[in-house]
This record gives sequence, C-alpha cells and structure tokens, in this order.
Amino acid sequence: MAIEILLIEDNPADVRLISEALGQGKTINHLSVAKDGAEALDLLRGLPPHPQPARIDLIVLDLNLPRKNGREVLAKLKRHPRLKHIPVIVFTSSEAEEDIREAYSAHANCYVIKPVGLEQFMRAIRSMKDFWLTVARLPGKGRA
Repeated sequence: MAIEILLIEDNPADVRLISEALGQGKTINHLSVAKDGAEALDLLRGLPPHPQPARIDLIVLDLNLPRKNGREVLAKLKRHPRLKHIPVIVFTSSEAEEDIREAYSAHANCYVIKPVGLEQFMRAIRSMKDFWLTVARLPGKGRA
C-alpha cells in the first residue's frame, strides 16, 4: 500500500534532496509538494485548483514559508477534524527553543533541525523515512 507524503517546502534544492532521499529504498511512497502554506492547505482541503481533498498519510513541514508560515499551517491542520490525525514532521533550519516548544505545543509529531552538510541532510531524511515509513504505524495503514 503506497504511503502518500506531502512535503511543504519552498526551497527547490531541499525539495530535490528530500525527494531523492525518500525515493530510495523498498518503501513505496508518493510525494506531493506544496511550495507554501496556503497551497498546502488548499491541497489538503480540496480547494481550487484541486478538484478534491488530497489523501495524505504523512506531512513534512518547513516552518519558514511564504504566504502562510509553517506555524499557521500546523495550527490549522491540528484543529481540522479530518486532518488533525495526520502525523506532521517539522523539518526546518530553526534551532530556536521557542519554535521547538511552539511546534510541540501545536501537536507536531516530530521536530528535526535541517543539518547543514549534504551527507548529514540525507542521513536525517533517510532516518525519518526509516522510522515513519517502516517502524511507526500511520493511521489507516497496515504493516507491509
């Protein structure tokens, strides 16, 4: 059963690296990308130009986004009756204790600081993938 992942990230280089890291391995998944918070919420709710709400199993969310930032997106997701169960991994460059505390207070499932080096960045993504797609059980998804 395919895992539907939504990546909410405005940096094209990060999108490319994350997409590459998530594509490696045996886990079958499909990656959708939203370049800002407003686009992500429209996609999840099925607002134009999206004909229907996206069915997403896992969200990877940057905090520093245009239009609607990651904090706003997380708050809206976790208040929405149909979306609040979707696990959200905050994957951001912010090391600020306030951001970490706020993300967990808003019910983020995980907070990961983006490593600076390429090898460490890829290792972080692969570690998240290994945990969330092979160890953890996502809502509505059985074990492979």
